[in-house]
Amino acid sequence: AICGGEIHKNEGQIQSPNYPDDYRPMKECVWKITVSENYNVGLTFQAFEIERHDNCAYDYLEIRDGTNENSPLIGHFCGYDKPEDIRSTSNTLWMKFVSDGTVNKAGFAANFFRDKDECSKDNGGCQHECINTVGSYVCQCRNGFVLHENKHDCKEAECEQKIHSPNGIITSPNWPDKYPSRKECTWEISATPGQRVKLTFNEFEIEQHQECAYDHLEVFDGESEKSPILGRLCGNKIPDPLIATGNKMFLRFISDASVQRKGFQATHSTECGGRLKAETKPKDLYSHAQFGDNNYPVQADCDWLLVAERGCRVELMFQTFEVEEEADCGYDYVELFDGHDKTAVRLGRFCGSG
Repeated sequence: AICGGEIHKNEGQIQSPNYPDDYRPMKECVWKITVSENYNVGLTFQAFEIERHDNCAYDYLEIRDGTNENSPLIGHFCGYDKPEDIRSTSNTLWMKFVSDGTVNKAGFAANFFRDKDECSKDNGGCQHECINTVGSYVCQCRNGFVLHENKHDCKEAECEQKIHSPNGIITSPNWPDKYPSRKECTWEISATPGQRVKLTFNEFEIEQHQECAYDHLEVFDGESEKSPILGRLCGNKIPDPLIATGNKMFLRFISDASVQRKGFQATHSTECGGRLKAETKPKDLYSHAQFGDNNYPVQADCDWLLVAERGCRVELMFQTFEVEEEADCGYDYVELFDGHDKTAVRLGRFCGSG
């Protein structure tokens, strides 16, 4: 492959020298790509393998948004992961490949082409937001709406949601604009067994009434509106965080025909611990919300109360156990008590793996 040069074409390919074989040591190649006026340069990588280093101090590919080495830096790249697609802000893109005198790899192959900002004219035909991408664009909708089948317009989202992620954002319909009238929306949140659902309000503005008889948000400690209620909320004051006793929480928002306000935005998350009912059928309990994906967090202090029907006993069987090991379990540990709290008879303190 040619080592650098000025390229005046609307599409083509750039490769490291000697590609697909290993590039040579002590090389420095500079390319300046220019496409037609009023277009941008798009760059996508088909292959990428350059000597790995945390700061790309040895072999690297440098890309700048403009005509020369003083143009704004897009990135220094090395390693084995292909860079994300790149798009210049003008019709030129500057690239430099450097190799030192030691390790050599296969290098890179990238396609360049002229690209256009479709969002710059009439918002790309998008009703809400237009997001420009390399070689194309996509339309996005504001919270409370979903993309229409025509991929440009937005329609009101379904108002019944089932949420299984350990954390996320919940908003009233049409947020951050005023919620519509005559609306009833529900959210059923299910977290990892052994964790409690926590709801923290970031913004809150619902029609004020002393008894919240008009527009309001209800939060229930369980899987439906038949569960114990944690709160019936309205007004402009941000409510205190609400925590369920278990891994389920149910929300219901209702608006009447008259006054509309901005609504609410809340974060749902999890806290370890809680009260769990032991039944004849075995049920799961996990140490932390992201069990299986990540280790348990530091500084955790979790209490679970396992309760069975009167006349029955609770049996606990560990399927997986891996807790920091120490002779006296003085660091991380699991402690079991034969009763309702820590004053009951201790059954044991456990750590290690097995």
